[in-house]
Amino acid sequence: QVQLIESGGGSVQAGGSLTLSCAVRGFILSIDRMNWYRQGPGKQRELVGTITSAGNTIYADAVKGRFTFSENNSKTTMTLLMTSLKPEDTAVYYCNAEGVRAASARISRDYWGQGTQVTVSS
Repeated sequence: QVQLIESGGGSVQAGGSLTLSCAVRGFILSIDRMNWYRQGPGKQRELVGTITSAGNTIYADAVKGRFTFSENNSKTTMTLLMTSLKPEDTAVYYCNAEGVRAASARISRDYWGQGTQVTVSS
């Protein structure tokens, strides 16, 4: 019933900007946290950042000052604004909803988006 739909990936030159979106589909009562992860080729998956249910944001040092999270008022869409992109940012980006309580569910669980490719050329 619950799905996370990602969009906005693409290719840009170094120094450019790109915006990713993650839409949460389904009847949701609450979400503890929304996260962005990324995994570059031959690299481990890493946490890019988090936005809590209270609206607090946390960013990895590698992207701090360049990436910005936001969400709509109903907390059903999360946006990742990426600026001053570097080749090192090239990766598949995944959104993740942590502690999702669906209206019809007894317990909470996590959901993942399908991933979207971001490629930054030097």
